[in-house]
Amino acid sequence: MLKTEVTEGLVNMSDLKAILFDVDGTLADTERSGHRIAFNAAFAEAGLDWEWSEELYGKLLAVTGGKERILFYLNEFNTDYQRPMKLDAFIADLHRAKTKHYKALISSGAIPLRSGIRRLLKETKLAGVRLGIATTTTPDNVFSLLESTLGVGAASWFEVIAAGDVVAAKKPAPDIYMWAMEKLGLGAGSCLAIEDSRNGLLSALSAGIRSVLVTVNGYTENEDFSGAGMVVSHLGESGDPCRILNGSIVESTLVNLTVLRDLHDRCNK
Repeated sequence: MLKTEVTEGLVNMSDLKAILFDVDGTLADTERSGHRIAFNAAFAEAGLDWEWSEELYGKLLAVTGGKERILFYLNEFNTDYQRPMKLDAFIADLHRAKTKHYKALISSGAIPLRSGIRRLLKETKLAGVRLGIATTTTPDNVFSLLESTLGVGAASWFEVIAAGDVVAAKKPAPDIYMWAMEKLGLGAGSCLAIEDSRNGLLSALSAGIRSVLVTVNGYTENEDFSGAGMVVSHLGESGDPCRILNGSIVESTLVNLTVLRDLHDRCNK
């Protein structure tokens, strides 16, 4: 009797109870035509002659976090720049201006959700599986994207929005996922993460989440996703099937909740 109760408890512990989404590159292709454009606008507004090309921005994406990315740029690609005495404040001001420009871009409707995101969010919400966000972008950016693509109040679909500087260490550190799971009151065995980059994958895995789905984009498609439960081109829609890059989907051309439950079960055996 005791053995049965313990076994049942272990099974329940690994049931899929929550899905945690990354934002940039996962919910929407925000990097190339969103954040990069906003950074350049902020630089021009500050009278700087910096211009982040698509190629350069791809290299800068090795570092997560906007303020951290500016510092990385100065350290690696613009070492001749005469830095101000209060560098941290200078970077923070640039980042605030960048966020303003980014929110304006998002509000214009210029950046839609990726294929299958709206469908999966609605399906998951209706099924009672809990939703959360684990991202390094700022809360303002998250709320702007959700409201512009899903409507006013869409942020309430997510029980937890772990974003920005709520933790000190950004991805690939596990901190943002640990924070989100603590707020949800769930262990890693009950969660599945959806990411788009190696840094995001490593963050989720380091937090103990064994079921991670990766949806690649133009910047991340050639990264090493060893350890991911499945890698796909996107979640897919009717008439826009996803491509399976690693793993398998049985009798489906898109990633739905059934596919995610199966992935979670396989990864947590």
